[in-house]
Amino acid sequence: MNKKSKDYLIIGSMLFGLFFGAGNLIFPVYLGQEAGAKFLIAMVGFLMAAVGLPILGTVAMGISDSDGVQSLSGKINKKFGLFFTVALYLTIGPFFALPRTATVAFEVGLRSFVSPEKNSMVLLIFTIIYFIVAFLFARKPTKIMVWVGKVLNPIFLVLLSVLIIMAFISPMGNAFEQSIQPNYLSNSFGQGFIGGYNTMDALASLAFSVIVISSIKNLGIEDPSEIAKYTLKSGIVTLILMSLIYGSLIFMGASSLGKVSLAENGGVALNQIAHYYFGVPGQILLAIIVTVACLKTAVGLITACSETFTKMYPKLSYFQFICIITGFSFLVSNVGLNLILDLSLPVLVFLYPLAIVLIALVFISKVFNEDLTVWRVTMLFTGVISFVDALKSTPEIISKSNIVLSVTEIYDNVMPLAEFGFGWILAAVIGFIVGVFISKLKVNKT
Repeated sequence: MNKKSKDYLIIGSMLFGLFFGAGNLIFPVYLGQEAGAKFLIAMVGFLMAAVGLPILGTVAMGISDSDGVQSLSGKINKKFGLFFTVALYLTIGPFFALPRTATVAFEVGLRSFVSPEKNSMVLLIFTIIYFIVAFLFARKPTKIMVWVGKVLNPIFLVLLSVLIIMAFISPMGNAFEQSIQPNYLSNSFGQGFIGGYNTMDALASLAFSVIVISSIKNLGIEDPSEIAKYTLKSGIVTLILMSLIYGSLIFMGASSLGKVSLAENGGVALNQIAHYYFGVPGQILLAIIVTVACLKTAVGLITACSETFTKMYPKLSYFQFICIITGFSFLVSNVGLNLILDLSLPVLVFLYPLAIVLIALVFISKVFNEDLTVWRVTMLFTGVISFVDALKSTPEIISKSNIVLSVTEIYDNVMPLAEFGFGWILAAVIGFIVGVFISKLKVNKT
């Protein structure tokens, strides 16, 4: 194997390691259980959102010649660039995703070994140790490719493969004969696609691309076209790994219904599956798998957030930011997993369409000569509709209020695909057409 191929594998492994963390284990297993016999259709939707979009996001950043999310989103205007960048990094960082890595590691890996009255105390001790380790790894960002790509990720893959192999050698049931939950009966593809939002990887791809591009430059690659080439070929490695593992986890979840009932979440389902195959040793194996998976993602998130905020606010050093982000994430992680998941959903529903459309515009920008009017109008239309979708996902005290209900009911009746959560697609298309029309008018006047 030549040097370039090795570089592609190492960077691809690193990228996979950064992406594949907390939600990437629990959500596909639970999706498999809910989809039951329709797991294949749901899997296609999930893979498009949880694998396809993140790879496209990473490649988009590579070919855009942007040095980060702010410079890319700043094409709309500087204020939007600042808002989108801060919102994205806070979402995948200290507000939601980063604390979630610790709480999922605890809930899935350790909670079954702890009595209910000691949960809070053990969670506190666990998160202290967890974030100290993540902080130490994140102190030297230039070493992240080594730690994640060469050390943590291979350990994780070896441990997870043991559980996956058992699920295929001795499945718990026939996945094609299992019961289907009502929300998957008529919209299994859509449910799978939106389920991919929960991984947050499309958002993370825009953030992690900074690390990827930096790692490529550390290999001595400076030419933008070569950076784009490295990003694309490394992304293919990631795409293959993630698709294989996601598909296996979804199958595992669907087939598990042959021996266990539908779990309350993916964490419980994984615990049940591990216990079925290996008993208590299986639960210990699962605890190690989940902790390693979450830890490597946490290292990447701390690094990406700190590097970005250091560029945006240079008065504070990288070290100061990793202290702030790690400390705040530790505090949030102790409020509990359920609250973190409930609060994060509306934010994801709002930000995801914006991120998807931003990625799409990068790829088709030459069609409209990169006219900023098209960027701005398209993103405006998308943002308005995704905000309405976000209102529908808020807690009932907001989503069921008279004002919000009056808006969302009109929206559901008027906008095609709104009931499936895809109303923003038509809005983006209309915005794009309007933007191109305005652009043409400006050219004609000139």
